[in-house]
Amino acid sequence: MSREVSQKVLKSPGKSRNLKFTFPFLTSQDLLGLSKLTLTPLPLTDSSLEKFMEVLMKKFSAVVLYLIFGVACSSASGARMDPAANDNPEKGKTMKAVYDFEVKDIDGKDVKLGDYRGKVALVVNVASRCGYTPQYEGLQALYTKYKDRGFVILGFPANNFGSQEPGTNAEIKTFCSTKYNVTFPMFAKISVKGSDKHPLYQTLTAAGGEVTWNFNKFLIDRGGKIVKKFDSSTEPESAELETAIEQALK
Repeated sequence: MSREVSQKVLKSPGKSRNLKFTFPFLTSQDLLGLSKLTLTPLPLTDSSLEKFMEVLMKKFSAVVLYLIFGVACSSASGARMDPAANDNPEKGKTMKAVYDFEVKDIDGKDVKLGDYRGKVALVVNVASRCGYTPQYEGLQALYTKYKDRGFVILGFPANNFGSQEPGTNAEIKTFCSTKYNVTFPMFAKISVKGSDKHPLYQTLTAAGGEVTWNFNKFLIDRGGKIVKKFDSSTEPESAELETAIEQALK
């Protein structure tokens, strides 16, 4: 597309004539910029008009190229500043707080985690056929020790690691209650890793780091803030974990 520009050129004192020049891809803003260029008047001949147009187009082309190059560099610089921007699909999302979620318990009933607001919680992804499964015993002991002070353990069965939680919710409930006498709240099986990661664990891992195996533990304060993540190797009754719980209960 092109636009015609009428330019008045002095032929001689007291006389003038209109000349039409055609510039490709010019807009009204382009024309405004061209009107501000300082040009040296040339004698009005065919060759001088041709020279005039050549100089004018060179100046205009230089400005356009400068602008295009500047925009391209700015875009590339922005991309380099955050090379991992597209690597984390959770980045940029508005994350809920832990106690804002509603989940299903081991019996399939809806439970609002907000019911535990005001308590210190330990959220654990559990499994029935894992080398760390005996930690159920320590978790139950920890719950019994601190529950009257406002402490709760929330157990979430997950089959993400080694397929070590293959059972149904009913089977998991029977296993925990008969073998380890678990009385702390247990919830329906969920995914804690991968593309189907439960939204609760999206929040937990965004703040505390990815779950690495069964029986990772997230300590949550009374307001729902993640205090610290403990690896599977941290025993429930270890001094490290109990000290953190004591501190959170104050």
